[in-house]
Amino acid sequence: MGESEVIHSWSAPRSLSTSLMYSFAQRDDVEVLDEPLYAHFLRVTGVDRPYREEVLSKMERDGNKVVNDIIFAPGRKKYRFCKHMSKQRLQGLTDDLMKKGKHFILIRNPLDILPSFDKVVPPSFFEMGLAELVSIYNELRELGKPPPVIDAAELQQDPEATLRGLCDDLEIPFQPAMLNWEAGAKSIDGVWAPWWYSSVHKSTCFEEAKKYPQPFPFSHYDLLEQSLPLYNMLRRHVKRKSSLLSSPLPPPNLPVPANEKLLAWVGDEIVPRDSAKVSVFDSVVQGGDSVWEGLRVYNGKVFKLEEHLDRLFDSAKALAFENVPTRDEIKEAIFKTLIRNGMFDNSHIRLSLTRGKKVTSGMSPAFNLYGCTLIVLAEWKPPVYDNTRGIVLVAATTRRNSPNNLDSKIHHNNLLNNILAKIEGNNAKADDAIMLDQDGYVSETNATNMFIVKKGRVLTPHADYCLPGITRATVMDLVVKEQLVLEERRISLSEVHTADEVWTTGTMGELSPVVKVDGRVIGNGEVGPVTKRLQAAYKKLTEQEFGVPIPTYLKN
Repeated sequence: MGESEVIHSWSAPRSLSTSLMYSFAQRDDVEVLDEPLYAHFLRVTGVDRPYREEVLSKMERDGNKVVNDIIFAPGRKKYRFCKHMSKQRLQGLTDDLMKKGKHFILIRNPLDILPSFDKVVPPSFFEMGLAELVSIYNELRELGKPPPVIDAAELQQDPEATLRGLCDDLEIPFQPAMLNWEAGAKSIDGVWAPWWYSSVHKSTCFEEAKKYPQPFPFSHYDLLEQSLPLYNMLRRHVKRKSSLLSSPLPPPNLPVPANEKLLAWVGDEIVPRDSAKVSVFDSVVQGGDSVWEGLRVYNGKVFKLEEHLDRLFDSAKALAFENVPTRDEIKEAIFKTLIRNGMFDNSHIRLSLTRGKKVTSGMSPAFNLYGCTLIVLAEWKPPVYDNTRGIVLVAATTRRNSPNNLDSKIHHNNLLNNILAKIEGNNAKADDAIMLDQDGYVSETNATNMFIVKKGRVLTPHADYCLPGITRATVMDLVVKEQLVLEERRISLSEVHTADEVWTTGTMGELSPVVKVDGRVIGNGEVGPVTKRLQAAYKKLTEQEFGVPIPTYLKN
């Protein structure tokens, strides 16, 4: 007899936890305990079970005695595997239960748990134990020992790889014997086995899940709604994820790492990044049926907020949106989102207003009976272009939409026209692509408005085929204030190629110099004097009073 290192397995019922216990029992260095805290759980909670009296008479009922004298008792093997149901970890148990030993969490999708749950007891939020499972994960993380999390689906799909990964996380050697066991009842089974273990007694290994699941019992729909977010919360910590549509790609690095943790407004609430989602019935999913604005935050103010809201409401009216939030309601959502994130400078907002959720899938706005969906996505985001050395553009073959088809003055989310041009730009290794109108004149880029300088005159295309951008209008005003000649007219592509200077404007990138177009160097290939002059004037404007103050900014 000697000290055994304890391995704690925490799970909800019907999660393949008994199969996993059988797997560990095949090792030559492990002894197992099947739910040693069960009698304590029954005594304290008073819950009813068909086998209640038998459990209470045959197992230790004092939880702390179980922990001290059974779970952490001397053993004959190097490891002791303890299978626990999360709900059996009750208040009053000694801290040693969590502080000592190795821990891991086994999860299973409630969609797969609930169909078979009520064979012995009716399912409930308490009986599922997922809230306690999340609590266990968080407590162990706060103790500095975040537990490995494995999904039952991984055990079914690739048991060896999943078990090898778990053993690595537990810092124990994998043993091939863990992959198989003999059918039938086991001496290690708890006294409740006849009620719960009939299926696992027929097994000899982790069996692959059936290709098509059984129908879900919709009497448990409310419980599913409560449980799935908790399962998904834990599933984020699973190292190996496999599903029908999961990406084989590793998680990408974010352009701004600070945006990994942010809060977004969706509908009528503020939620964490990974929970910021809209319904599959929302019009933006069903048909890109939404309008949007890009906003920038400078020194505690939302720059040109009123002008952006004017355009948002104009776009919504042009698309015949109904039940639109009021101007004040949208402002409040913007301010609350920024304040919650502590974003008072160097931030960008993607403000979207969708036609809203539909009662059934389909194109018709007659199905939109819930009102509009408001989305406020605020991010830490410096200007997205190199405004010091300049950017490179190419002309795309994709033409800008004509007002005959879809008026660009409606700032809508259906951006396929722009995206096709952007793909051409990406393929050419350019920063963006110039889009021409149906007559071959310059309209704008896939994302910004355009200006050129020729012999001291500043030219920009008419806003017939392009969005009349708010940054565009701001720069046009600055051109006049700087006593430069401004001309708004048709511009051919060859005029861009031979211009002295070229720049683009947009909220996302501000005022971005262009140093090459279609392989032609613009001017001397450096940022021109007029561009620098207007960049300085624009920067000065953002530092002044041209914005709506964020409430509480000065206090913060």
